[in-house]
Amino acid sequence: MTKPDMTKPDMTTPVAPTLPFSLAANPLLSSWVDFPSEGAVAIAPGKVEIGQGIITALAQIAADELDVDIARIVMIPPSTASSPNEGLTAGSQSIQHSGAALRQVCAEIRQIFLAAAAERLGVVPDKLAISDGVISGPGNVTASYWELAPEVSLERKAEGRALPKTPTQRQLAGRSLARIDFPDKVFAKARFIHDCPLPGMLHGRMLRPAAPGARLITIDQTAAQAIAGVVTICRDGSFCGVIADSEHAAEKAVNELRRAARWSEGRELPDENALPAFLRSQPIETTLVDQRSADASIAVARSIRADYSRPYIAHAPLAPSCAMALFEGTRLHIWTHSQGIYPLRDAVAGALGLEKENIVVTHMEGAGCYGHNAADDVAFDAVLLARAVMGRPVRVQWSREDELTHAPFGPAMAITIEAGLDGKGEIVSWHHQIWSNGHVSRPGLAPRPTFLASSEWATPLPLMVSINPPFAGGGGAERNAVPIYDFPSHQIESHRLLTMPLRTSALRTLGAHTNVFAIESMIDEIAALAAEDPLQFRLRHLRDQRACDVLTAVARAAKWKPARREGVGHGIGFARYKNSGAWCAVVAEVEGSDDIRVRRLTIAVDVGEVINPDGVINQIEGGAIQATSWTLKERLRFDRSRITSTSWQDYPILSFSETPVVEVELLSRPDSPSLGAGEAAHGPVSAAIGNAVFDCLGVRIRDLPITRDKIIAAL
Repeated sequence: MTKPDMTKPDMTTPVAPTLPFSLAANPLLSSWVDFPSEGAVAIAPGKVEIGQGIITALAQIAADELDVDIARIVMIPPSTASSPNEGLTAGSQSIQHSGAALRQVCAEIRQIFLAAAAERLGVVPDKLAISDGVISGPGNVTASYWELAPEVSLERKAEGRALPKTPTQRQLAGRSLARIDFPDKVFAKARFIHDCPLPGMLHGRMLRPAAPGARLITIDQTAAQAIAGVVTICRDGSFCGVIADSEHAAEKAVNELRRAARWSEGRELPDENALPAFLRSQPIETTLVDQRSADASIAVARSIRADYSRPYIAHAPLAPSCAMALFEGTRLHIWTHSQGIYPLRDAVAGALGLEKENIVVTHMEGAGCYGHNAADDVAFDAVLLARAVMGRPVRVQWSREDELTHAPFGPAMAITIEAGLDGKGEIVSWHHQIWSNGHVSRPGLAPRPTFLASSEWATPLPLMVSINPPFAGGGGAERNAVPIYDFPSHQIESHRLLTMPLRTSALRTLGAHTNVFAIESMIDEIAALAAEDPLQFRLRHLRDQRACDVLTAVARAAKWKPARREGVGHGIGFARYKNSGAWCAVVAEVEGSDDIRVRRLTIAVDVGEVINPDGVINQIEGGAIQATSWTLKERLRFDRSRITSTSWQDYPILSFSETPVVEVELLSRPDSPSLGAGEAAHGPVSAAIGNAVFDCLGVRIRDLPITRDKIIAAL
């Protein structure tokens, strides 16, 4: 008798279906969907709305799968008390992860209710149909989700066996439905955390030093404490905050404290005009990110080397960060616009020695969030102040100066690319090196709390030098550093700084923005050496058909390449975000007169199945305009002891009058999984602008931002 080969899988054993990522982590159906009242469907995703429009797209997905009118969908703000734990809302993964999970959840719930209706009505499920939540069968027999809900338990785990609708069966996917959050915002209904006071609320303001790392030596609290309305002043080492019964009193008191405070010197900051040299001179941890070896017989006849960089960049949200907190005995409730309510809860619990089960974190919308800004820090400030006035909620709002000087920054980066060419001028090797601080120090994702306030205590928890997330999940400094082009060999190295003069963490796209700018600039330089059209050069080095499709589409839309005109240049940029997300190609038209002005950005993007076309276009447009601002204007300013960018005058961003025309073409692929759009455009836009400047003026600016002074120096 032949023994079975135990090394081979038993093909007769049923294989359990693979659940979508977020659903595998949160399989309980009732945590996603509920039917709370007649005619309503409550949807509770774990991803948060930060202006990207996901609650509308997720509502479309749910309405499609459940066969209900979208007007019935009620989107529940995420809360650690009840919502699925989907970690961070980041990396352009909300529709990709939460959307896929919600689609499967709703498909299973639809099947469960069809089975329940079939049993009640005495009809086989195949004979039933659903229209706007009403389940009907032969002979005009009917039931509904709401009639059946009391007897149908959703306290069960997803099995993954129900099949979601095919793209052709979906009624709402692919339609530009109006955003469901806009009416409140247009008609000034309180929706943002800044505008939603709690009963009996007190107000907090924070005192912080002008110099990063400075410690509070002495402070006279007498004048501040005497101000009418001041409830108390909280101090622990260098942590100092005021609690008052009005914002005016809190602001007045913190100004008195500022006059009465004496600080130590802070840490020395680098020379802001020599950041690349500084980054390359620091202690580092080197990681080999990726490597591909070529045939040893391929000889390098010529090498081309270029250095690229970007400065520290501020998050610069429209409004300063804000949070509220309420301590009631051992229980704590936090209201926040953080991108990660569960990581925030875990970090607060770790910092204060509380049980996670006694902390509830509820998300409320804020005015702009592009990564790890001050939302988590201000939440912890509110927690610490609320602890001093048990039973009273405390609202803390940072000032604009706080936001621009004490929130984490997007790291400065220096990149060196060396390309080896053979005797025919073809690329045969590619060496890409990155010097940068890590791109993540988010609370809850680090081995110890990383709040600004906890580093200020008399017994501080020092700020951790930022790290990079795993490359398998997209990486940090090395994100998009591996070229998507088909080169015979490449070597990618990341040098993470082990010092951190300025606090850094995640800013939109992490390292992808600068890596794509560098790669696409070098590609253009090599194409120019070969006297080859930059578009054709890219197409010739790509095997990815969807990459070729977006490049071809953007070239057609922009009528590449327009006839040359004096003072006008055109450039192209391309990337697939994280090499696993959306494909995006950009043609920039710039005008070079007194300053560089971006006149038009033409963009083609492939995000797989498009749920809400208008939402995708808005995300691409917003990313493109932000990237234009980064490319031409944004740069954190500081001297050797303090940050000097403390207001919009010192940290200019792109103005409305400077905003380019943005045209977006979507390559919809209904049969492909949906991919995120929020961060797809940044790198390609910056690269396209840089390449257009070269086309216009004949000078290559490799250090962002591209300013008039740098162009004059290069000329």
